[in-house]
Amino acid sequence: MDFGYEHIIGIIAGIGLAASVGFRIFVPFFILSVSAHFGVLPLNSSFAWVGSDMAMVIFGVATLVETVAYLIPLLDHALDVIAAPLSVVAGTLVMASALADMNPALTWTLAIIAGGGAAAAVQGATGGGRSVSTLATAGIGNPIYSTVETLISGVLSVLSVIAPVVALILLLLLAYPVIKLFRRKKQKKKDATGG
Repeated sequence: MDFGYEHIIGIIAGIGLAASVGFRIFVPFFILSVSAHFGVLPLNSSFAWVGSDMAMVIFGVATLVETVAYLIPLLDHALDVIAAPLSVVAGTLVMASALADMNPALTWTLAIIAGGGAAAAVQGATGGGRSVSTLATAGIGNPIYSTVETLISGVLSVLSVIAPVVALILLLLLAYPVIKLFRRKKQKKKDATGG
């Protein structure tokens, strides 16, 4: 197996889709399913079923249910608790599905580390953001927060399929303020403890 341009694009697309899972679990799967169905994105042969009519319907309904459920205060927090571990598994699977014609050992290593890691990092950040929104607005602002998350997941998923490099740049732009905030908090904690 030669490692080429298509593999690099598959890895970038997989990371983008996995990061999208951190915002919403089913949106990236629905976009992936539609893309595979219409031959836009080649899939790992083990995941060919993702492009089937049945999978598109199931992922479409799941996306709709998830989107509506996140608009309900209190239920959105419960979904975040469930989504935390599920996002790692879903990120791993969505990344593995995007890695076509690759050695299985390399596929699953990349999927677990990059896919699961990207989904977990984004999900952790969005869950923290929801907690801040809940405290600051008594949950009233959470539907707006949820709508923004769903939109980001959708845009990032579509870009991951049709323009993976652009999706990666968007992901890095989204990550920058979060990383900066965590560094600031870490420095404040360090300053407060005198270490």
